[in-house]
Amino acid sequence: MTLAEIQALDQVDPLAPKRDEFLLPEGVIYLDGNSLGALPKRVVARLAQVVQQEWGQSLIKSWNTHGWIDLPQRVGARIARLVGAEPDEVVVADSTSVNLFKVLLAALELRPGRKVILSDIANFPTDLYIAQGITELLKRHELRLVSKEEIDKSLDEEVAVLLLTEVDYRTGYRYEMAHLTRLAQQKGALVVWDLAHSAGAFPVHLNQAQVDFAVGCGYKYLNGGPGAPAFLFVARRHQAATRPFLTGWMGHADPFAFSPEYLPAQDLRRLTVGTPAILSLSALEAALEVFEGVDMALVRQKSLQLSDLFIRLMEPLAARYGFQLATPLEHARRGSQVAYRHPEGYAVMQALIAQGVVGDFRAPDILRFGFAPLYLRFEDVYQAVQRLAQVMQSGLWREARFQERAKVT
Repeated sequence: MTLAEIQALDQVDPLAPKRDEFLLPEGVIYLDGNSLGALPKRVVARLAQVVQQEWGQSLIKSWNTHGWIDLPQRVGARIARLVGAEPDEVVVADSTSVNLFKVLLAALELRPGRKVILSDIANFPTDLYIAQGITELLKRHELRLVSKEEIDKSLDEEVAVLLLTEVDYRTGYRYEMAHLTRLAQQKGALVVWDLAHSAGAFPVHLNQAQVDFAVGCGYKYLNGGPGAPAFLFVARRHQAATRPFLTGWMGHADPFAFSPEYLPAQDLRRLTVGTPAILSLSALEAALEVFEGVDMALVRQKSLQLSDLFIRLMEPLAARYGFQLATPLEHARRGSQVAYRHPEGYAVMQALIAQGVVGDFRAPDILRFGFAPLYLRFEDVYQAVQRLAQVMQSGLWREARFQERAKVT
């Protein structure tokens, strides 16, 4: 495609006005929204209000007068629409790892006669670490790791919980959520889905797929900021039997009764633990406002158009410089990122970042490019590939400064 043809796509893009709602550095093409979302402008004003007026002036009264105490449920209800859940099925608190610990323990208790947690060996490490920690804690369970291709046949009567991330963090491979959920449940297992690379990137249909439990983060496609609180989902049919194992005071039926005995809340508050992080929750709440009125089907359509265009433009570079596409071409199997393997992937990515195109690297050899449809233009994709071509043609990536590994890749 010519540049003029690509610019024409931006002219008719129904999501194009959303770009103005974000603060984006001039001259930077940001292809890392799958790792940290860009800053929505309204977050700046919202945080100033919370800090200066609510905290600064109302002080502790803000828990009541400004509704701080209800933020975990209120923000959860906003996310629920994006993931195909009911407002009372999602709550925001803690980190993805902590939330996974909570729901995985609860799910295991609901399947007392089964001992296996089944997962993809390429699953995001923190999910596997949490599962490993639980098996060490309980002393009676096993974490069984298999390849993607072996998931179906590995589901048997020993499996208590199938634990999967819908979109592979390295390659962008997307699991078939409805099919695997149905298959696991037919075998008597429960399913926990990690939606870290799904929520906000494309429509998610938790209830339509009859999902049992899910977790996800707030700082990627939801744009809640670095370290934004995470969310968890529990289907209504499981909530009454879902026992909290991190029994903190905010999960109590009446936190301010200060009873010495723990009595869990009747609703999903039971899976909250400590005092809500008000600044972070307020930032996430404001960030989620950019999704108001947005048709997630349009977000998905643009995501696929952007990634299709990127793959198409990358074909000459892949042939000449040895980039190997790691992301499925099939739309149904692709998330909202594109990944390429290259033996010098780290150095190439660092050189590209120096040229104003921000992606990231995942060991051992993956260059990741995320496509956030709310603020990315089609012309950005074209210019990103042009700059990558310059990096490769000039051999810029060979410079010593791009070979040195930073703490965060």
